[in-house]
Amino acid sequence: MWTVQGSQGGGRQNEIYEVARQSPATAARSFAMVQGAVYDAVNAVAGVPYQPYLIAPRARRGSSADAAVAAAASGVLLSLFPEQAATIREQYDAALAEIPDGPAETGGVAVGRQAAGAMIAARAGDGAFDADTWNVSSVPGQWRPTPPTNTQDGAWFADLRPFAVPGPAMFRTSGPPALTSAAYARDVNEVQAIGGATSTVRTADQTQSAIWWHDRRLTEWAMKRQLAETRRLSTLQTARMFAMVDIVNADALIACYNEKKHWNFWRPVTAVREAGDDGNPATTADPGWTPLLVTPPFPDYTSGHTCSFSAIALTWQRFFGRDDIPMSAYSADSGTTRSFPSFSAALAEVVEARIWGGVHFRSADVQGFRIGAETARYVLAREFRPRR
Repeated sequence: MWTVQGSQGGGRQNEIYEVARQSPATAARSFAMVQGAVYDAVNAVAGVPYQPYLIAPRARRGSSADAAVAAAASGVLLSLFPEQAATIREQYDAALAEIPDGPAETGGVAVGRQAAGAMIAARAGDGAFDADTWNVSSVPGQWRPTPPTNTQDGAWFADLRPFAVPGPAMFRTSGPPALTSAAYARDVNEVQAIGGATSTVRTADQTQSAIWWHDRRLTEWAMKRQLAETRRLSTLQTARMFAMVDIVNADALIACYNEKKHWNFWRPVTAVREAGDDGNPATTADPGWTPLLVTPPFPDYTSGHTCSFSAIALTWQRFFGRDDIPMSAYSADSGTTRSFPSFSAALAEVVEARIWGGVHFRSADVQGFRIGAETARYVLAREFRPRR
């Protein structure tokens, strides 16, 4: 059955990733739309104790929260994935079959449909999937497609209309280190030594960590569900937490991709192979160097993963009012489960893991961390707050 707690398990995750195979950034928009609508629906059924994200539909007393969840989620998913209509409707029908027929069900459905309609209307013309490309360049320091795929993807996300912040360039940084600087040389030499496919200094645990964090199913999805279950959140609490995390995450990634487009900085695999052209005597070219992980098809700076997870971690800290909550998740890619005693411990590891995997420079990770945190602080100061 579709419930809030399972909303990023076999339901939404199935349509968004397992079938549509959306990239992490594209999936962030989809999850934010679904969970934002679900939150507005559940919040309305509960009497609107929190600020609605978009609307607070009038809810009949006793309306079913589960029916509202099913109607809101299915409505948004049908708009996103019309080719999956049969599966989505089957899941919706199965969810409603668990709810007794009557005013509670019909009232919840009505609220959910209104919340879905508001979200779909709000995101119309937001720039999603616009025809846009990254700036391919042969200039030292500038991005070009990377092996083995030598493709590009996701440039439209850099100019996507945010969900809560005023604009995608709001958290602009001062940019990556100059190619001739000592800071740049440190970045290159670090990733060259520890991030290569045949690195002799990276430990087995660091290798597993890099692969675990690179899993396209995003272990964050499992950790979010786990937190809702282990902290025994109510339907309303879960809907609010999921919406907060997903909307903050989407806006942090938009800001991060806008940085990528603005600075257009090359990836470590290009920098190491072409170090002879960077003008820095402290770097050494290795034309055969290959990173542990396959490099994503877009520029380096800033790191999308640290941007995303710092936004998520700070949102969890604010939601739960503490940092020291343990969590874990399994990755099929690495075949391992990783556990963390706190949100900050997980965040500290992902910063390192993107370097261990050879796909990001430290400066890209650190500045991504900062953008994610700034985005979370901005959004959470203005959205999802108690009304009383």
